[in-house]
Amino acid sequence: MAEEEVKTNETPVVEEVIVEETETYAKSGKKSKKHIEEVKAEEERQARKAERAAEAPKAKGAAPITRPKIERRGKKYQEAAKLVEKGKTYTLKDGIELAIKSSPVKFDASVEIHARLGVDPRQADQNIRTTLVLPNGNGKTVRVAVFAPIDVCKAAKAAGADIAEDEEFIKQLEKGVIDFDVLISTPQYMPKLGKFARLLGPKGLMPNPKAGTVTADVEKAVKEAKAGKVEYRVDKQSIVHIGIGKVSFGADKLIENANAFFESLKAQKPASLKGSYVKSVFVTTTMGPSIAIENLYN
Repeated sequence: MAEEEVKTNETPVVEEVIVEETETYAKSGKKSKKHIEEVKAEEERQARKAERAAEAPKAKGAAPITRPKIERRGKKYQEAAKLVEKGKTYTLKDGIELAIKSSPVKFDASVEIHARLGVDPRQADQNIRTTLVLPNGNGKTVRVAVFAPIDVCKAAKAAGADIAEDEEFIKQLEKGVIDFDVLISTPQYMPKLGKFARLLGPKGLMPNPKAGTVTADVEKAVKEAKAGKVEYRVDKQSIVHIGIGKVSFGADKLIENANAFFESLKAQKPASLKGSYVKSVFVTTTMGPSIAIENLYN
């Protein structure tokens, strides 16, 4: 009897049956699983975008908020930039000395001059392009190639040319092999280089009479190239860029090279130009801050 009472007092166990709702998708179209997931992902993206916009409100039509350019630079550059007084124009001597001091890199950086001119490069007589030999060289090891007749190649080799060949040189170009920094050719050999204009032109290696790399006096051209002859030309923005040496040169040699460049630039002033010739000049090093230089060459 006791056992029966215990059994009758037990609460019956009711098993819960959980029915999972299964969502049905169409094979294609707006009700397909892929489309629904894409819509959901886009809604989430728009929500995140709205949150960001709410955190950084801005006036209608205003430009996106960005950090100043100096803040986006590296720490070493920022420290170097502190040495340059904002808005100040330095003398050539002080500017070059400051450029050397403010170079933020460990390697022997190049020292460059950038001059903004008042010329119009679209005008033939104002499209400035010339060469000069820097008194102290530019600090770069220049590999010189000569494409000329065999007898001229021998003289070029004696003058210091790294490559001086005839038909063998053409075979190398056909393979796309370029292992030189300057290419010098005689006038009669220039037609043979015509088919390589697309290979050499974009690299600035196509010989040109204005650059002194198309000449009958190949021996002289080789010696000048090895001695530090550089070419400069005005770009589409009317700016001339030129490297005048390395930080290791020291201020005196760099100033001498800079003066040689400015005298050369002054001699290139177009006769038809009206108004200011040199608008502004800056000196800088590789990855270093720009320093405004007094304009003495108008």
